[in-house]
Parts: sequence; structure tokens; C-alpha cells
Amino acid sequence: MKHAILFMALALLSSCATHKEIIDKSLIFDEQRKALTLEYLKEHYNLEQEEPTIVPKMIVLHWTVIPTFEKSFETFNPSTLPGRPDLQAASALNVSSQFMVDRDGTIYRLLPETIMARHVIGLNHCAIGVENIGGSDDLPLTKAQVKANVWLVDYLANKYDIEYVIGHYEYTNFEDHELWLEKDDGYRTEKTDPGADFMMKVRKATSIHNFKPVPSKK
Repeated sequence: MKHAILFMALALLSSCATHKEIIDKSLIFDEQRKALTLEYLKEHYNLEQEEPTIVPKMIVLHWTVIPTFEKSFETFNPSTLPGRPDLQAASALNVSSQFMVDRDGTIYRLLPETIMARHVIGLNHCAIGVENIGGSDDLPLTKAQVKANVWLVDYLANKYDIEYVIGHYEYTNFEDHELWLEKDDGYRTEKTDPGADFMMKVRKATSIHNFKPVPSKK
């Protein structure tokens, strides 16, 4: 009996130690953003929908390079894309993600998990995006962000049928995959985020979920 009580106490302490809070801080999602999202789904993926929803099959981890949460949120908040002519040619819809992780590990939910965000070419229709603040040479991602991403991946994998967890730099490996729907063969960008070391740490800590391996690039 004593052993059982001790085990329950240790389990409770462990769950308290690993529990994190998700703070809701919503991006603008007005009629303009909704219309642009529906247009993006139709034009890029040939998906005609009444609502801009997704069925999550994948989590894509990113970095912002922007040094603060406030500036990153300010960049994502408008419905239309400011600057970035390379992306504007494909759509006026602003880039965004469902989640953003600050440098201290604080997790913010920017959009509902099943609403499409523009964060990864070819896969937005099935991918939840997680942006991490920083990522430049002088502002590398932190240990707190690794831990927060691990917690968030666990949370999402227990909630949805997640098959893949990838770094943004790995997205083109899916070009011949059944999940890839991008219709524009010329619409690609070169990415390095969030780095192979960051992905290795997150994958190692979430290996219990047995996510599928990223396809080899042909």
C-alpha cells in the first residue's frame, strides 16, 4: 500500500513538472483572411471548401529569425502579406502558424489547430505549424524551446492522428508523397529552419509516438 501511494505521488509530481500552459493569443482572422485561405486551398491544392479547416497529419517546426515574440506576432497578424514579393506572387494571404514558442518556452496558440495557416508549401492543408522565436546565428534556439516543442508535439500527437513531425527544411522531401498537393511546380523556397540539431532533440524525446520517417528525397 505504501509503495502504491509513493508511486502515485511521484507520478503526480512528474505530471505537474511537465505540464505546460498554452496561452491563446489570436491572430486576426477576419472575412478577408478567411476568403484568402479558402482561395489558397483551391488554387494551390484544388480543395474547394466552405470552411478553411484542415485534418492534421503533420507537425512542422520552424524558426522566425525575428528576435522577439512581439515583432513576430506583429508580422503574422495582418490578413495580407506585407512585403515578400516572392510569396505575394503565389498568394496575398499572410504567412502564419497555429503555434508560436517564445525563447523562454512559453507556448502561444495563434490560430485554432484545425484552421489552415500558411507556413509550409505543399502541405498546409494537413500541417500544424510551430514557429520558434529566434534562430539566427546570434540568437540560436534555446533549451526551453526544445522542451516546449517536445511537450507540444506530445500534446498534439495525443489529440490528432499525427503521422509526421518535420523541420521546415525537410518539406520538399514530400514532393512525391500522397500528402503533397501543391499544383505550382515553380513555387518553392529554400529553408534551413529549425536546424537538424533541434529536430534530432525533438525526435529523440518524442520517439514513443513512432512517427513515420521523413521520405528520402529523390
